[in-house]
Amino acid sequence: MREAHVRRGDTVAVMAGRERGKRGKVLRVLRDRGRVLVEKINMVKKHQRPTQKLRQGGIIEREGALALANVLLVCARCDKPTRTGSKILGDGRKVRVCRRCGEAVDKG
Repeated sequence: MREAHVRRGDTVAVMAGRERGKRGKVLRVLRDRGRVLVEKINMVKKHQRPTQKLRQGGIIEREGALALANVLLVCARCDKPTRTGSKILGDGRKVRVCRRCGEAVDKG
């Protein structure tokens, strides 16, 4: 399993598919399947059967998974979708770096 270039809470831009050009916040990264869930992007309708105790039935709208290859991280400094590199800081931490402007993407 490869490390994903995005993490939960990152802002990403969709680069391919029906939702191309939209931006959203990453809700969940599914590394084993190489996919990502992005807030309010790729909404799908799920027909839900009612269960005895937990929930009522109906049509539920929820986010569908996008391929990791189809999203790029949005740099906070240059506000553009960018590929990321990695860099080891003086204190030994490894951080993601914007390939456009060189700014560290990770906070802290």
